Amino acid sequence: MSFKSIVRELREMRDGIGNISKRGIEGRHWRNRTRSHIAPDVAPSELINQGQWANLPPELLLDIIRRVEESETSWPARTVVVYCASVCKSWRDITKEIVKTPEECGRLTFPISLKQPGPRDSPIQCYIRRDRATSTHRLYFGLTPSEDESDKLLLAAKKIRRATSTEFAISLVADDFSRASSTYVGKLRSNFLGTKFTIYDSQSPSDTSIQANHNRSSQRFHKKQVSPRVPACSYSIATISYELNVLRTRGPRRMNCVMHSIPISSIQEGGTAPTPKSFPHSFEDKHSLSSPSFKGKDPSSVRSTSSLSGPICVDPLMLKNKAPRWHEQLQCWCLNFKGRVTVASVKNFQLVASVDPSHNVSAAEQDKVILQFGKIGKDIFTMDYRYPLSAYQAFAICLSSFDTKPACE
Repeated sequence: MSFKSIVRELREMRDGIGNISKRGIEGRHWRNRTRSHIAPDVAPSELINQGQWANLPPELLLDIIRRVEESETSWPARTVVVYCASVCKSWRDITKEIVKTPEECGRLTFPISLKQPGPRDSPIQCYIRRDRATSTHRLYFGLTPSEDESDKLLLAAKKIRRATSTEFAISLVADDFSRASSTYVGKLRSNFLGTKFTIYDSQSPSDTSIQANHNRSSQRFHKKQVSPRVPACSYSIATISYELNVLRTRGPRRMNCVMHSIPISSIQEGGTAPTPKSFPHSFEDKHSLSSPSFKGKDPSSVRSTSSLSGPICVDPLMLKNKAPRWHEQLQCWCLNFKGRVTVASVKNFQLVASVDPSHNVSAAEQDKVILQFGKIGKDIFTMDYRYPLSAYQAFAICLSSFDTKPACE
């Protein structure tokens, strides 16, 4: 059954329910005139505020939205699932209850899916387009890039050069990178040499750290900030380090990632990774965070009120380069990207877990590629990620590869 036919049946059912409700309201109104001390069951204002689609029986609505969610498995057809959540509050609550996390279903649906860990079995395949003229990088969902620009835009980043560092402001849209915007999700910042990067998130990865960091931060950040809707803190969630190549030895770049927000226990048997359920601010609010005073300003002109650094996990997950092999016939270093990378580049890499022998992690889990990134054309790169990384974390790690690193080449 198509979505249009479902909507058609819903309209007919809504009209029938509306007629029954109307007769019921008229009957109650007649009884209220005879016995004025009895109040109506539902106030007319409540019916108006909920909307005409909110009166469907919950059992019927649950079955309809479940069928829609199961039938639309890929974008752009999957937008109808988001449309169902936009009808009214009752539809939104049921849709959020039915839609599972990417770890469970392998699908990206709502914006919060970009902050949740990817699937355990097969990776989510994306690609990145680089625009040198505007210094922007766009992450799209899809197996291969298309020419009609109908691919699902997941995240966008703008490169900002400073005197002592380089920053990438990351947003949900490609035309607003201000930290005062509701679409701002975080940033990536490098050191002077471009050998070390820190990933910052606009929200804490877990509820427990929200409480801890709230107690650590000064109250004046919440009472005297420029706007009450501007995120008060940036949370350091990961550190990326590139090894110096002083001797100019041949081979790809060597990198290590410390995921401060993901414990090493997440890749052990029965382990779980932090999974946020919602953003700290609502993207459905018609009064968005992009107030007129900040709208259109350069992202570098608006700074976060405070930054909370330091490891969140006592024993964080560490990622390292998968060791390549030297190909004698091709005379180059090679990795098995399974057809997802076609152009040789120093930016290409695969990351696996760096596990100490004392940790109880299986050999299969240690060999599993968690993130791979590589070039397939001019300014086009593929990015495939899986559990326990999220799309945002994977995208930020890949952005670090775009920055110039003379000391590592």
